[in-house]
Amino acid sequence: MSGEGASVAAPIPAPIIVTALFGRADQGWFDAQRTAYFPPERNVLAAHCTLFHHLPPSSAAELKHRLTQATRGVRAPDARVSGLMSLGRGVAYRIDCPMLGEIRADLVDAFAGLLTPQDAGGWRPHVTIQNKVDPKVAKLLLGRLQADFAPRQVEIAGLAAWWYRGGPWELLSRHLFA
Repeated sequence: MSGEGASVAAPIPAPIIVTALFGRADQGWFDAQRTAYFPPERNVLAAHCTLFHHLPPSSAAELKHRLTQATRGVRAPDARVSGLMSLGRGVAYRIDCPMLGEIRADLVDAFAGLLTPQDAGGWRPHVTIQNKVDPKVAKLLLGRLQADFAPRQVEIAGLAAWWYRGGPWELLSRHLFA
């Protein structure tokens, strides 16, 4: 519908995902790893480190406020890729970033009654570079990557909230560190 008096449909409420944002160079490195090893038909997202998998849409305004508070004027946290993780049917890089853990813990407290069991449970920060493959294929990749692995610093540039509507995610908000 167009013209004067046209109504604009309100977006359909959707679950919210919260991720860490990497600096441009590190995002490119993770994306290249994901492109190399993720099944192409399933690789519909950029590489990411998820803090929350499913917050209710009703939390959007409060979440945006809290993410702004967590990042505004705050220096980017120290972070590094510290190792590899087996996902059984995939492989991920382990991310060590104590400050992200603190931010996540504050958000867990703030949204405690709204969290799914997955989000309320323990958190293992990581970036998945391979998933949903035969376990033997995943084990081979894990061994190959471990043979040459060296820890590396990564830049956590900020945090983002995304709407999950069944396909690629839709940006809700982006919150950059100073």
